[in-house]
Amino acid sequence: MNDIKPEKKIKKVKVEKTFLQKCAGQTRCKAVVPGAGYLLVSFLGSMGAILAIAYLCIEARLFAFIVPFGASSVLVFGDHLSEFSQPRNLVAGHVLSAFVGVAVLNVLGFTCISLALAVGLSTVVMLITRTMHPPAGATSLLGVISSNGSYLWPIIPIASGALIIVLIALLVNNLDKRRSYPLYWY
Repeated sequence: MNDIKPEKKIKKVKVEKTFLQKCAGQTRCKAVVPGAGYLLVSFLGSMGAILAIAYLCIEARLFAFIVPFGASSVLVFGDHLSEFSQPRNLVAGHVLSAFVGVAVLNVLGFTCISLALAVGLSTVVMLITRTMHPPAGATSLLGVISSNGSYLWPIIPIASGALIIVLIALLVNNLDKRRSYPLYWY
């Protein structure tokens, strides 16, 4: 007779993580520091885009609207391959969020609730339209804060600013032989 006992199957028990274990994170940051050429292109693109938009802001006395475009520039020139950095997301994310902010202001007026609702609704609109662009959350806030309820505000200055970034991104990102922008338009 065979004295070898059949192996017992080990039952794997899935252990649910506690709230604090989830908060501890999954892994360590694996981001690498890019090379000097990549850093230079990112610097020049970000600076050029904001310089162009800042000039228009100063001339038109529309200072607040530049804020979300600073974050957009970081995305488009620092991580040009990200889904959030593509022209569709950049332009439509800002414009849709601006319209949401203006609409919320016109319906509810300026309140804490209208500010919160504008960001919540713009997040949902961007998710539904597949145009998620995180800096556009700030654009929806500005729609409530500084649009004066004008439905022209999402076009001038918001769409204008987003298009300036796209144009400079096309120029700067594609001048570098190692970069190609965009990944897609729609």
